[in-house]
Amino acid sequence: MNRDTVTILGLTALWTLVVAAVGVLVLWQFRRRSLRVTMIVVAIAPMAAALAAVGQSVRAMFISAHDSLVVLWTLAFSGLLGLAMSILLAHWISAGSRDVGRRLRHLGTSYEPAADGGSVSVPAELAALTDELEQTRQRLAASREREQALESSRRELVAFMSHDLRTPLAGLRAVAEGLEDGVVDDVPGALRQMRSTVDRMSGLVDDLFELSRLSTAPPPRRRTAVSLRELAEDVAGETTEHARSEGVTLAVSTPDDDDRLAVHGDADELTRAVTNLVGNAIRHTEPGGTVRLDVGREQDGRVRLAVTDGCGGIADEDLDRVFDIGWRGDRQRTPANGTTGGGLGLAIARGVVESHEGSIAVSNVTGGCTFEIELPTS
Repeated sequence: MNRDTVTILGLTALWTLVVAAVGVLVLWQFRRRSLRVTMIVVAIAPMAAALAAVGQSVRAMFISAHDSLVVLWTLAFSGLLGLAMSILLAHWISAGSRDVGRRLRHLGTSYEPAADGGSVSVPAELAALTDELEQTRQRLAASREREQALESSRRELVAFMSHDLRTPLAGLRAVAEGLEDGVVDDVPGALRQMRSTVDRMSGLVDDLFELSRLSTAPPPRRRTAVSLRELAEDVAGETTEHARSEGVTLAVSTPDDDDRLAVHGDADELTRAVTNLVGNAIRHTEPGGTVRLDVGREQDGRVRLAVTDGCGGIADEDLDRVFDIGWRGDRQRTPANGTTGGGLGLAIARGVVESHEGSIAVSNVTGGCTFEIELPTS
């Protein structure tokens, strides 16, 4: 390497360092300005360093005037190309950044889909961030809808509880005043009526307590192997008299083999859930109808329990609300004869099933609907 070449390299390195230092100072001054300005500065700095190095080489007569002119024109066109591309890239990044900022400002305050930012292309990183923000917005919107639905269910529950408690309390007060005034002839009958009313109210309080316990997600009780087949048969035996009194036939269907359909869970909780489903089916089936309780095993090994009633079906718009707290639907699905219920039975059943990592669903069938539970075997 000859002396001229070393000198040219030294001058080029020197001017590059000088321009780099100036560029860093300019970037520092514009650090709080738009990203477009900083990208333009970054694009201009290499071109300025090259021009300074070429100019110094011309003055030192290392490059001829003709060669320097060719180099300068080449640098000029290259610089213009670099400047144009940097402006375009800065525009893309700025547009993407503004879109991200707009989504961040509206995140948590607006749950409507964000307006399309146009057809401007943005780098993959900003596009991925925008997609993540949109997914976060969707999750927040879904959470808000659930919160509103839960609040609506709570208001309905309070209204139903007020009615369900006011009616029996008024009856108790009337009977108590009658006994106090001595105008009740059948005192034993009145006492039996008061006891029956207190039992119904106690059942309502128990349901509220159980629902509260399931909602607060307490540590799970001790769980063992539970035969869902035997559990279904026991529930059918306990509710047969209730079904007969309502004029309803209760039929149980189990597999032909000796499979116990065992699941890992709490026998008391599962019994309560199945009892709620069967009792709900009996209550909403017309006299002369049939309630079917089917238990079996799916191909994937999960245990399935289905309760089919003769209620006539549930409106499609209400299917998603069946398991909400306090839901009762129309008058046909509202407890009659002064009984209390509050719409807690199905909500408790869902809480029990979900606490056992299972699923519960409802669908309309001919003449009624089917409530279906699926539970894992372990």
